[in-house]
Amino acid sequence: MRIVCFFSGILFSISSVMAQQPVKLITLDPGHFHAALVQKSMYPQVDPVVHVYAKKSIDLQMHLDKINGYNANAAAPTHWKEVVYEGDDYLDKMLKEKKGNVVVLAGNNQLKTDYILKSVQAGYNVFSDKPMVINEKGFNQLKQAFTTAEKNKLLLYDIMTERYEITTVLQRALSMQPAVFGTLQKGTVDQPAVTKESVHHFYKYVSGAVLTRPAWFLDVEQEGEGIVDVTTHLVDLVQWECFPDQKLDYLKDIKLSSAKSWTTPISKDQFTELTKVKEVPAYLNKYTDAKKNINVICNGEINYTLKGVHAKVSVIWNYKAPDGTGDTHYSIMRGTKANLVIRQGAEQQYKPTLYIEPLAPGAAYEKELQGVIEKIAQQYKGVTLKKDAKGWEVIIPESFKEGHESHFARVTEKYLEYLSHHTMPAWEVPNMLAKYYTTTQAQKLAAKK
Repeated sequence: MRIVCFFSGILFSISSVMAQQPVKLITLDPGHFHAALVQKSMYPQVDPVVHVYAKKSIDLQMHLDKINGYNANAAAPTHWKEVVYEGDDYLDKMLKEKKGNVVVLAGNNQLKTDYILKSVQAGYNVFSDKPMVINEKGFNQLKQAFTTAEKNKLLLYDIMTERYEITTVLQRALSMQPAVFGTLQKGTVDQPAVTKESVHHFYKYVSGAVLTRPAWFLDVEQEGEGIVDVTTHLVDLVQWECFPDQKLDYLKDIKLSSAKSWTTPISKDQFTELTKVKEVPAYLNKYTDAKKNINVICNGEINYTLKGVHAKVSVIWNYKAPDGTGDTHYSIMRGTKANLVIRQGAEQQYKPTLYIEPLAPGAAYEKELQGVIEKIAQQYKGVTLKKDAKGWEVIIPESFKEGHESHFARVTEKYLEYLSHHTMPAWEVPNMLAKYYTTTQAQKLAAKK
């Protein structure tokens, strides 16, 4: 084992910063780029010294390289100092040393739930990337972790970045305006009241560079199937938008109608391009066909009701997006007066765009809508409307259009706010349980088929 320290060349006063920064981060076994994105920004209440515990691996080195890159960024340099412990006993060492008070988790999802439980048992707050669980067994562990966290007065929270995407924020805000939206329809299986679809890509750019995926990312026993991974965000948004600030009871409020999963083939050449690993690991053999394609169970769809409202979420993974495009999102909320729709296709130049499509347009409706938009514009200055064939496009100033990477700072700031008050809204924990119950029960149902 070895101890490694590194820091940027930027000068700063540790004593003055420490006096104001009681939050001390620990990064445990980083294996996903989301762990680094938490540190793409600095936070005044967070100590710049971050302790990292992991085995020696390419995953660890890629994490440290990203932090170094943020420290060296000419436009907005950070000044993190990473203190790294490398050793096979990294977990025990972290639990015993008490070098921080918040454990940041983003990596191998097969291990993550155990990390969460052991961390709260040892007295640490936990800030975890999604998904916190990938199967029913993990869900039962998570319930225990939340019980322990409450007993030990700790905050366990997952990183729901999509709550900070501006078209989603405004879709939610408009759905809470009866004059414009009416009330949320109940929907049917064939026409759900709310639908959310997400298209992702294995090969993508992060922080300006092509992302190298760990080989285990293609093993659904370690990463989790698509139906319990990216759908975590979609299920969260259904809850957050349809029943804002309301506590949900997963035993009473959720009923699954159907769920299915399917594969995306990754060729041997694509595997090497994606992971920089020449030989396919033995643990991926169980997914490999006669053509040497690795068939990853990364696509999924869930149809369910939430408090009687029909919802559908689906995720699709392709290998690489066509030039000029990227990950995309589609969302519709059906109200009794209008549909609120987010589209992100070619017509929108692959940028998320929000539309208001009234069921009974007219002068009276337009007057109500203009009044609502003027009220929303008091908080989101510059938001206006543009008439189109189906209703209106919501015009959003560029200043509000932050990218996915910037949303990590927003959700981290929210978690730090919760920490400063030593509490979260009463609905957050029950709704996290409802979310993971939905995804893990859907995975169980899809597996039967």
